[in-house]
Amino acid sequence: MRIKVTSVLVDDQERALTFYTNVLGFEMKQDEPLGDGHRWLTVVSAEGPDDVELLLEPLGLEAAKTYQKALYDAGIPLTAFAVSDVVSECLRLTQLGVVFEAGPTEVGETTIAVFDDTCGNLIQIYEE
Repeated sequence: MRIKVTSVLVDDQERALTFYTNVLGFEMKQDEPLGDGHRWLTVVSAEGPDDVELLLEPLGLEAAKTYQKALYDAGIPLTAFAVSDVVSECLRLTQLGVVFEAGPTEVGETTIAVFDDTCGNLIQIYEE
């Protein structure tokens, strides 16, 4: 058994696609209409296009909206992405207009930062 797809809840799939590709640098992998105005829309890392796909999951259920808002309001990132240099990535993303909730912070043996993905989530990046 292995992980092939994971997801982030997004309040707008098109805005999410733009942010996750044009700003974060992911590449679109799949875009299939689901017939209800939503899509099976996944992106992958340009560094590992055959690795895990990230599904930009539309908020459909009220419970999902409540969950997303509760995490955001509590300052809890929905997920985390690995980067080689958090400080450099924060600078790059800030220049693209990304809003950081927490700038580079040393935590144990790594450095983390948290930003708003413009689609209702906080996302953490960490240095590996």
